[in-house]
Amino acid sequence: MPPKRIPNDVGAAAVEAALADSRADLPTAVRWLLQVLAESAEGNTVEVRVPPYGAVQAIEGPRHTRGTPPNVIEMDAATWLALATGGRAWAEAVASGAVHASGQRADLTAYLPLVLPRG
Repeated sequence: MPPKRIPNDVGAAAVEAALADSRADLPTAVRWLLQVLAESAEGNTVEVRVPPYGAVQAIEGPRHTRGTPPNVIEMDAATWLALATGGRAWAEAVASGAVHASGQRADLTAYLPLVLPRG
């Protein structure tokens, strides 16, 4: 069963609160931003993980069906929030080690910052 979809107004409010340092809203903000990525970069080639809050598969290309995906991106919640909202550049986050990316297609440069839907 797929996870419950977070309404855009709830997600946008959670992102604003999380950016203002509200820890209570961080899980919803992270999950909603992952949801926005999965919807804007549909596919199953890359798995984007933000433990312990969530993971999505995104980006068009060869479909992965078993075991560990060949293209994995993992980071903490603060890094994901910054990348998704334009507060940090992808290349800098990867170079600093804040993002762990493996695989040929494990690059979100073309998708970040996210275009956030409203309402």
